[in-house]
Amino acid sequence: MPRVLVVDDEAAIRRALRDILEFEKYEVVEATNGTECLVKLKQGKFDVIVLDIKMPQMDGMDALDRIGILSPETPVIMISGHADIDTAVESVRKGAFDFISKPLDLNRLLITLRNALDKSTLIGEKKALQKKVNRKEAPKMIGKSEGLTKILATIEKVAPTEARILITGPNGTGKELVARQVHKQSSRAKKALIEVNCAAIPTELIESELFGHEKGSFTGAAQQKSGKFEQADKGTLFLDEIGDMSLKAQAKVLRALQENQITRVGGTKDLNVDVRVLAATNKDLRVEIAAGRFREDLYHRLSVILIEVPALNDRRDDIPLLINHFNRQICKEYGVVPKKWDDKAITQLQELNWTGNIRELRNVVERLLILSNDAVTLADVQQFVLPSAAAPAKADSLQQLFQRFDTLEDLQLYIQQEYQEHQPV
Repeated sequence: MPRVLVVDDEAAIRRALRDILEFEKYEVVEATNGTECLVKLKQGKFDVIVLDIKMPQMDGMDALDRIGILSPETPVIMISGHADIDTAVESVRKGAFDFISKPLDLNRLLITLRNALDKSTLIGEKKALQKKVNRKEAPKMIGKSEGLTKILATIEKVAPTEARILITGPNGTGKELVARQVHKQSSRAKKALIEVNCAAIPTELIESELFGHEKGSFTGAAQQKSGKFEQADKGTLFLDEIGDMSLKAQAKVLRALQENQITRVGGTKDLNVDVRVLAATNKDLRVEIAAGRFREDLYHRLSVILIEVPALNDRRDDIPLLINHFNRQICKEYGVVPKKWDDKAITQLQELNWTGNIRELRNVVERLLILSNDAVTLADVQQFVLPSAAAPAKADSLQQLFQRFDTLEDLQLYIQQEYQEHQPV
């Protein structure tokens, strides 16, 4: 059933549209203004949005700008009882699918809705294809700082060899990009790169995930399964967060590295594997070894080459380049033209404490792209990233709150509850 979001501050109009559209077999969700529209849009996908222009707090034209960033694939039908030709032209120029004046011609509205649904389907298919293309594009390591330059030079030297590499550094610094770059520049580049997040797999399943299992070897093993070592044969296996791997699994990984052989869980047959292993961790493995949580012999097997990825706070000169990269990348994903960034906004971001490193920076860039207008300004950074000057008593807690936003939904809900008075109108 197609989902339609009806946004209008007049309850009678929302109710009338709901009755008509539900009779036509549409699922209808209501919103009373632009701010609530954005929150609803982040909470769930809609096939079409019917959006009034004149509304309190955030009107339809401002909401249309943000919808174009947040969900560019969703067609928007603008409606208004106070509009002229210039308004209609402006709304279409900003990306609206169509414009209908009030009182609404119901036949035209229904026809427009059907046409918008056809467009929504085509855009969705195009976006899915674009995502497949993007996934095949080579990952990039962005920056010119001394720390990153040294890493790239090391990769160039060691990638063509068969040396195992241990990549260390805080969370969010891009350790997986180092592993992908090594694989890309290696003689195994045409074969598979298999990535395993050891911290995300339950201890009781890690051995099956890495080495596979035989049918009936444990409850739920309904058929034989190959493990990541087999899947990476002739290619590269990247063991991310290896510091979280159990000691029992570590012992089997050590054997695989020593003998180039594995045995499936529940099996007796040794299988030969030709795998180059790269590993990464955010832990100090020397401390883990002293505490008895990591095998010293495995550490020496993995750390033929050590690459330490610096925290973002130690490579602040790269922040403008990263912002520019994320600006183009995110806007491409949303299907919109990259925004301009004020130099003062970038300078302010360079001065922040990036505890979440590059991952946090990307989240902040996406947030600013969604919530800013035509360009990202210093005022946008101060309003949407820094603590609000309008609420000094909450400064410390707000700073902590903004730093732990991982999703736009969290941010939108916070804005709706605490920041409605600060929204642009």
